[in-house]
Amino acid sequence: MFKSVAQSGLPRVIPLSVLLGLSDPPGIDWGRIRALQFNGNHQHSLLKIVSAIVCGLLTVQWGFGRVNLMLLGPWLALLGALYIYAHLLFRKQAAWQRKSIHRADMTMVYLVSFAGGLMWGIGFLLFAFSTDLMTMIPVWATIICLMVGSAMLFSTMPLSSILFITASSAAMIFGWLYICSIQLAVVSLAIGVLLISACLKTGRSFIDRRVAEASLTEKSEVVSLLLKEFEDTGADWLWQIDTARRITHVSPRFAHALGQPAEQIEGMPFLQMIAGESWESGKFSTALRELADKLKRRDSFSNMLVPVEINGENRWWELSASPKLDDNGVFHGFRGVGSDITEQRESADKISHLARFDTLTRLPNRLQLTDSVKKAMEAAEKWNGRCGFMMIDLDRFKAVNDTLGHPVGDRLLARVSERLRSIMTDNEMCGRLGGDEFAIVIRDASDTQYIELLAKRIIETLSRPYEVDQHTLYIGASVGTAIGPRDGRTVEMLMRSADLALYRSKDQGGGAYTQYEPKLHVQAEERRVMEIALRKALENDELSLNYQPVVSADSGGVVGFEALLRWTNPHFGVVSPAKFIPVAEEARLIVSIGEWVMRTACKEAMSWPSTVKVAVNVSADQLTEVNFLSMVVSALDESGLPPSRLEIEVTESIFMREGTGAAEMLDQIIALGVNLSLDDFGTGYSSLGYLRKTRFSTIKVDRSFVQGAAKNAPESLAIIRAVVAMADALGMSTTAEGAETEEEVKMIRKLGCRKIQGYYFGRPMAAADARDLFGMFEPQYLGYDKKSA
Repeated sequence: MFKSVAQSGLPRVIPLSVLLGLSDPPGIDWGRIRALQFNGNHQHSLLKIVSAIVCGLLTVQWGFGRVNLMLLGPWLALLGALYIYAHLLFRKQAAWQRKSIHRADMTMVYLVSFAGGLMWGIGFLLFAFSTDLMTMIPVWATIICLMVGSAMLFSTMPLSSILFITASSAAMIFGWLYICSIQLAVVSLAIGVLLISACLKTGRSFIDRRVAEASLTEKSEVVSLLLKEFEDTGADWLWQIDTARRITHVSPRFAHALGQPAEQIEGMPFLQMIAGESWESGKFSTALRELADKLKRRDSFSNMLVPVEINGENRWWELSASPKLDDNGVFHGFRGVGSDITEQRESADKISHLARFDTLTRLPNRLQLTDSVKKAMEAAEKWNGRCGFMMIDLDRFKAVNDTLGHPVGDRLLARVSERLRSIMTDNEMCGRLGGDEFAIVIRDASDTQYIELLAKRIIETLSRPYEVDQHTLYIGASVGTAIGPRDGRTVEMLMRSADLALYRSKDQGGGAYTQYEPKLHVQAEERRVMEIALRKALENDELSLNYQPVVSADSGGVVGFEALLRWTNPHFGVVSPAKFIPVAEEARLIVSIGEWVMRTACKEAMSWPSTVKVAVNVSADQLTEVNFLSMVVSALDESGLPPSRLEIEVTESIFMREGTGAAEMLDQIIALGVNLSLDDFGTGYSSLGYLRKTRFSTIKVDRSFVQGAAKNAPESLAIIRAVVAMADALGMSTTAEGAETEEEVKMIRKLGCRKIQGYYFGRPMAAADARDLFGMFEPQYLGYDKKSA
């Protein structure tokens, strides 16, 4: 067997039997190999005929007068006829033009070759039988030349040459033996064997060469087809430049990408064609400079993004190319592929923008803010400086959302972002964290006074009225600031510190600015631990109720008690309601705790006289709970307390949650026969509209007005008189809170309040003490002398 370059279906190893045309193993197109053999043989067919006839004529000349012409003439005629017939037959079949030839088609070739060898062998024997040694030598030499020629020129079909050489050699050996020339017979045998070996070797070389050529041709055709398909169907295109970086071999798609005819592009500088106006100005983009450097250094590059300008339009191309070298390594330019990715680039830029910017306010979002904080902290550590992170939360924004709807709320947020953007300088970057929370990254926060002034300016600017959809809206802002790396050495710690400072500002009622302090973290941790403990307070029976008496301003008799929640914890001790109530509301525990308070207070009230009411404070979160009304009904049923003896106290803040159903819930509570009290009237967002919408039974005047009235403060006196007059007109009662001295009690009675509550008549007391109070009750006991009034 012999080796061959094999590609695209051609064999890597061709068996000798197949080369000789003796077998066709399955699985491979051996007919294609025979076609290559036949084609090589056909190239020298005319030379074969001419050589045979010329040598035949020379043989006849040498035998003239020595060999019987009656034998020599027919021999020459048959020899010429054989070769001419074979030539005409092969021309008619045109087998050399076929891509594949069957093994049976090779039989005629083999027969002609064998017949040719026999004819020359017979010619030699004619001389051996009729002439002497010296006459035979020229004929012998002529036949050997023909054998050598067959082994060299016609070895493309080795079996054909082998048959010719074998037949001729056998006849010559027999002829030499006939005249008893053993030496020449051996020489003839050796020459035959050598020529057969050479024939096989030459045949192998020929087949290897033609198979390799066919393989390269086939690969070239495949590549051409692929390139054509690539050009016709793909979005990419081929480009090529010479050593001077001028465009060559312009493909149609490349011409289309450049927006010019191919003939105009041919020979133009590649960089000039894609640089546009920057070619004249010299202001190349970084990517274009990098491309020029790659071309100059003859470096390969792949998927390089390059901004180009085509006919005045900015586009993005993705280019790949490699140097084009010949077999000697000589550089001939670049060849590569390119594609226009402008749409993909714009889509990617849009996605990147959406990922880093808030769609509503067009401000940087949390992701970009976090990256900016990280960069600011890295710069601060590098230059031993300070950076800042400021968190902003809008006050009363939820009320706008709940009252006017989210579309108005969204437009309000957009206005807020515009105001914030107008305040920013190159030293700050403002963004939106989400909801109604914004943040500012301060790159250089060395000047703490500047940060404080910035925070105050933000509060002032955001607190100005907004005109949105014909609504005049009033909101505010709370600000918390942390300085890095002092208040946090990581991004998360710095943002957490700012959040704690913001929480402190919100805890102060809003509209405030707080700078982070380490104690805020301690307080936050305390709140966290307190929340965990509070979750177990009900289960561990740590909660209790105290009751503060409410007395009649006329008689001084107890007309009711306000139930006040108390918490005693083994770790924290007695915890102030001002501390744990906000924690309960934040942790969403206020609903379950409030239910316990309602049920406990109703049961306890059943141990009092039937004329004494119990007042229970209810938060906005409780009112918005779906099961609140059924819980109140259940508490009344279980305790047996008449609805008229229950008074529910709410603050004005619940009306800032319009849209949550709180106001509707109050109407349903009143429909049950339960009394409704408005607590701390005059201290919040007071509006006469509340009193018009909801039928309160009692309005409670805050202690700050009571204390002011006792000191004859005109504003406090005027407010209390107005509230009393309004309540009387609406059929409501008034309760003055926080009465601690006899002077305050006298002033309250003088101003017309019907009920009084305060330390003067009794501090909050345990349930047993409240029950004992009725047994020893006398008006004078509670500090009130009816006669002295």
